[in-house]
Amino acid sequence: MGDDVILVIVVVTALLFDFTNGFHDTANVVATSISTRAMPPRVAVTMAAVLNFVGAFISLAVAATVGKGIVESGSVTSTTVFAGLIGAIAWNLATWYFGLPSSSSHALIGGIVGSTLVAEGTSAVKFDGLLGKVIVPALIAPLVAFVVAGLAIIAAYAIVGRLRPGSVTQGYRLGQWASGGLLALSHGTNDAQKTMGIITLALVAHGSIAANNFHVPDWVVISSATSIALGTYIGGWRIIKTMATRIIKMDAAQGFSASGAGAAVILASSHFGYPLSTTHVINGGILGAGAAKRLSAVRWGIAGNIAIAWVLTLPMAALIGAIVYGITRVFGTGAAGPIVVSGLLLAALLVIFVRRFQQGSPVTATGAP
Repeated sequence: MGDDVILVIVVVTALLFDFTNGFHDTANVVATSISTRAMPPRVAVTMAAVLNFVGAFISLAVAATVGKGIVESGSVTSTTVFAGLIGAIAWNLATWYFGLPSSSSHALIGGIVGSTLVAEGTSAVKFDGLLGKVIVPALIAPLVAFVVAGLAIIAAYAIVGRLRPGSVTQGYRLGQWASGGLLALSHGTNDAQKTMGIITLALVAHGSIAANNFHVPDWVVISSATSIALGTYIGGWRIIKTMATRIIKMDAAQGFSASGAGAAVILASSHFGYPLSTTHVINGGILGAGAAKRLSAVRWGIAGNIAIAWVLTLPMAALIGAIVYGITRVFGTGAAGPIVVSGLLLAALLVIFVRRFQQGSPVTATGAP
């Protein structure tokens, strides 16, 4: 009975993480379209939510990587998975509170690795998979998006440089409906699968799925897709403001180039099963589109602060995951520890959101209704 209770808590917590992933990473998908006024904020967020849901059904390669490519699935317990999820959620909430677009993906992986290290030791962590599937792509993907977006904007200006600005802007704004939609689809393809992999890992730890027969059940796919879509619809408006207005002031051509480059990189990574940070990629695209036009157009100080949050995400989420696992073990190996931690998390969430609404909705800062 205790194992069943822990499994239910883990599934609910994983879907809560998926929800926070959605509202935390909404900015990745809609910031460029909102910044250039290609779409009204609520329309952009609604489209992103729908396509996030659809994208979750395209592939399961990333789910397999997260579920069995980072830690030894046969060595992990449900409590370990729970502690890792809390580590990821805690870091997501901290960076959301301060408006920093950090990586939900790396927070999740860091939390799981941290709790697993404390619970099972280094033998349970696949460091080669962590390096090859997570860290190396994290370094390369933003650079690729930076270069692709930069080349795209140079080509765009060369092609339309002598045309009337009004018609060019309108054309690129229409193009952003396509590139932004593709980015939303790619985001769902990559990010929703991470939660699918974690829930499936918990099912393996529970014994519901054999370790040598790793597969993602249909109900896991549907629930994960729904959760990230709902989170996306609610929207992380504080982070949208950072990405849409504070890094660079974009024109429509830059927005089209940035979102198109981001979508291409994310879709390619999803095909190979890399649990990529969509935050890293789209920021790389935004910076590339801005720098190719004029280096001084990029507010490099803001970009540096974002980079610091990226660097801290894996170790900090790992540290929180390890601490949470230690707290749960104080209450024994049963369900008491996860129940206590879940209650504390819900209380903290209530306090955070009450304070945020008392201070005024951040939606108005972005021009949203």
